Amino acid sequence: MCKGLAALPATCLKSAKDIKHRIGFLLQKPDPPPDQKALKEKAPEVKCVESVDVEKWKSSFNNVINNEAGQAAFTAFLKSEFSEENIQFWSACEDYKKTSADKRPVKASQIFNQYVEMDSPNEVNLDSATREKTRRNLLSADVTCFDEAQSKIIHLMEKDSYRRFLKSKLFLELSQSPVGSTRCGLDRGVKRNLSNSSHLLPFCA
Repeated sequence: MCKGLAALPATCLKSAKDIKHRIGFLLQKPDPPPDQKALKEKAPEVKCVESVDVEKWKSSFNNVINNEAGQAAFTAFLKSEFSEENIQFWSACEDYKKTSADKRPVKASQIFNQYVEMDSPNEVNLDSATREKTRRNLLSADVTCFDEAQSKIIHLMEKDSYRRFLKSKLFLELSQSPVGSTRCGLDRGVKRNLSNSSHLLPFCA
């Protein structure tokens, strides 16, 4: 065994450097291909978060994901739980439905390879039957291609993540803001004593 840096022979030092280089290489996470990068959704920018909107989020998950500010807040929460692929997949499916028929086959394949395929970069939690049915749907790539898969992920978010979101520090800070107050654009950057996630939605000055 090699003991002490001063006593290390050149061959031992070279081996150590080689091992360090290999470990460093393995730890590097390769960037996804360009088409997959394009599918990664950014959290929507928020112009304002009205306290009345926050109250609506309590009553229905649909009020969260169909509201620009709600979607941004929920995305921030999912990121804190390392499960943002679910809202990204939902958003990609919504965008797919608006895609022209001639561009759907390519886009459908990209979404499948990004989120649905086993061991895909942002794989969502789907049962094997839904996964295979979605794979077959790629042959026609019609507007309903991802409907079943998207429905499963919506149900998962509503029954699981949404309930935790309503109990999260982020949501509590939003709901406890003074009546009539507003949280505004991400570029304002007003500093408050908020959680790591809620700083994405600062109060108006």
